[in-house]
Amino acid sequence: MKTIGLLGGMSWESTLTYYKVINETIKERLGGLHSAKCILYSVDFEEIRQCQSSGDWQKSAEILKDAALALERAGADFVVICTNTMHKIIPDIQDQIGIPFIHIAEVTAEAIKQQKLNCVALLGTKYTMEQEFYKQVLIKHGIEVVIPEEKERQLIDDVIFGELCLGQIKPESKRAYLEIMERLQHAGAQGMILGCTEIGLLVTQEDIAVPVFDTALIHAQAVALAALAD
Repeated sequence: MKTIGLLGGMSWESTLTYYKVINETIKERLGGLHSAKCILYSVDFEEIRQCQSSGDWQKSAEILKDAALALERAGADFVVICTNTMHKIIPDIQDQIGIPFIHIAEVTAEAIKQQKLNCVALLGTKYTMEQEFYKQVLIKHGIEVVIPEEKERQLIDDVIFGELCLGQIKPESKRAYLEIMERLQHAGAQGMILGCTEIGLLVTQEDIAVPVFDTALIHAQAVALAALAD
């Protein structure tokens, strides 16, 4: 079994999901008392959030590069960033470490293709929805991406950072998310990407008729299988 390097804490609320799903997947595949070989480096999310807010992506890249190098030195075979937004900095640091990343958008794109969908809605932080680093991966796979309107993007972002990252699950926020998803469905979206690892704490497949792609679950399962691959 390969050793997984988890780069978490962004937020720790969703990093819990990664640890749980990875170990559940390993146990399901191997049985008995098997669990994942993994190393967790959990950053101080406040530092990362301040970098995001100020647009200092270079500083955040340095923080995560140092964390990834620490995971490599500790024996990790690959690195997993347990969040969507910070995949923005992977191109800046991949050539500075000697082990690969498993990219969350790549495995999400594969999951979408398995269901033969060609148009999906992307919900996440404003950075993930509005910038190109995430969408371009999906487009590369032939997947059309639609995003919410500006006011909806702000509401989604506010709920992520003001509630979900703090462990607050509010019924009114869930209703607002579902209303946005319903509008996106009417606009042609065949599925919904929960493109922030915290959104799955608020909305699940049971809440909406079209396929939901919870990136935290998809990523964690893919990571577990990669650890078992020859």
